Amino acid sequence: MPNILNPAPSFPRRTFLQSAATLFTATRARAAAQKPNFLFLIADDHAGYVLGADGNSQASTPNLDRLAAQSVRFASNFCNSPVCTPSRQSFLTGQLPHAAGVTVLSTPLQDDKPTIAKQLKKAGYQTAVLGKMHFNQPARPGLHGFDYMLTENELTRAWQQQPQNIPKGIPAKPPWHPFKDPSRIWLNADDLPYPRYQSDMRSTFLLQRAKQYLDENKDKQFALWVSYQEPHSPFDFPIQDRYRFTAADFTTPKVGPEDAPQIPLIFRDLNDADKRGIIAAYYNSARFLDANIGATLDHLQKLGLAENTFVIYMADHGYMLGQHGRFEKHCCYEPALRVPLMMRWPGRIEPQVIHDITESVDVPHTILDMLEAPPLPVRHGQSLRPYLERKRPANPRHHSFSEYLENEEACIRTPEWKFIHCSGKRERTEGYKTANPTPGRYIRLYNLKNDPGEFTNVAEHNPKVVAKLQELMLKRFRDTHPDASTEPERMSANDAIDWYLRPRDA
Repeated sequence: MPNILNPAPSFPRRTFLQSAATLFTATRARAAAQKPNFLFLIADDHAGYVLGADGNSQASTPNLDRLAAQSVRFASNFCNSPVCTPSRQSFLTGQLPHAAGVTVLSTPLQDDKPTIAKQLKKAGYQTAVLGKMHFNQPARPGLHGFDYMLTENELTRAWQQQPQNIPKGIPAKPPWHPFKDPSRIWLNADDLPYPRYQSDMRSTFLLQRAKQYLDENKDKQFALWVSYQEPHSPFDFPIQDRYRFTAADFTTPKVGPEDAPQIPLIFRDLNDADKRGIIAAYYNSARFLDANIGATLDHLQKLGLAENTFVIYMADHGYMLGQHGRFEKHCCYEPALRVPLMMRWPGRIEPQVIHDITESVDVPHTILDMLEAPPLPVRHGQSLRPYLERKRPANPRHHSFSEYLENEEACIRTPEWKFIHCSGKRERTEGYKTANPTPGRYIRLYNLKNDPGEFTNVAEHNPKVVAKLQELMLKRFRDTHPDASTEPERMSANDAIDWYLRPRDA
């Protein structure tokens, strides 16, 4: 368990421990005396393994590592959908994507859905959201419970109205045209910076607006979302950060014996140098994200707000950097699903690392529980508050559930097994078609103890495990799906899962 303070070498150990305990107790008493603020920091496509605190010595994430050392870090947290919009609206509503009504990228969340922002308003919080949220509709005061909004399009327009200092004579990436340009271009295989200095980057502008909001509301009780777009493709980073990571710093992950047929066609033309360049660009972008997270937290500290602010850092989903031949997230492999999750509240939360399985849908219920706000009327997750109080929940999770309904695919992950079911009936429309776009139903089972890379499907040799995990998947659907009462009778387990996997977004 990491210490909150670093003892001076001249302190006797017993004296230091007594002093640290006294300080922790005093800080806890002060924090308990007033209701906290709330700051939710969100990244886009930040995979849990690209983090120094997670053991990745190549990742340049000193600010996030510092936050992790001050937090409870959930090292086995999994998103409930490996795509932006469904994942974000799931942890905004506390409902699994199929129940929130958002399972594909373009669907807007219905205005009448309960959200954590609405519940925090009921508890007296002033709510605001800045940055990328995938609401798929224009921002307006009151939408989804937010008093103040500056989301994607509005943020971009405000940024573009600022004076732009465009560097001259420095190679930089072209405009982003995914699926129109060759994949090596829109995935930034040349590891090129965005054509701006750091002070003029879009995310730097978002940082300044976040600082401004904190300055103007430091004496109020606020709940602020700040959502950075990095390290989403095309992996933006400023001119100053070029050459921080290069293709030579990386090797391409190996491809397994069963991977070839499922590699999307769009990645087939990437050569090894391209792949290493994409990885380098991603790491550069993650470094830029880390700098902005650090600056946000530093400003919170500067204003004297850090001690009484509950801070959460999380990503919407992970990302594949060449694993299984893919540079995307739209699948059920581990790198696409495991995301960083950290929770900090000085004096109330003692730092530690939790390895129990948790899900992103647990986060909204934890927020409302910790802030003593009214609970959401529908709860598909569970509060992680016991962990934050150095206890274990009465019923800790023994599996995670994720769904990607664009491909009619879902998975159950336990500490030992990964079970994936795909109907194979839906031709994907998001750009990641394979050579056989409708292969028919397939089931995969990976033994994570023996095969952590998920290379060898052992479903055929473990029918009892498959049957057990099928029933577990069906139970998650039947307990949460709004159409469960109309499930046709006398279907096989496979047919029933196929039935639930159909997208039903309004």
